[in-house]
Amino acid sequence: MYSILLTAMIIVGVLIILAVLMQPSKQQDALSALSGGGGDLFATQKARGFVAVMQRITAVLGAIWFILGLALVYVSSH
Repeated sequence: MYSILLTAMIIVGVLIILAVLMQPSKQQDALSALSGGGGDLFATQKARGFVAVMQRITAVLGAIWFILGLALVYVSSH
């Protein structure tokens, strides 16, 4: 059981890395964070399309990875 959970956690970890790398860069957001971003106060929009899908996939994979980590701790302690 432990090896199955560990393998699943490694696979999900690789999928998280791929999902993060596939997301479009946010160069403008990083620039506005350094400069204060006062001009972008009302310019923020909800993520749509590919960006929204990738954000959801990353969040779901992160939750699965966290749950697998908790399951590994539980299995290893018993």
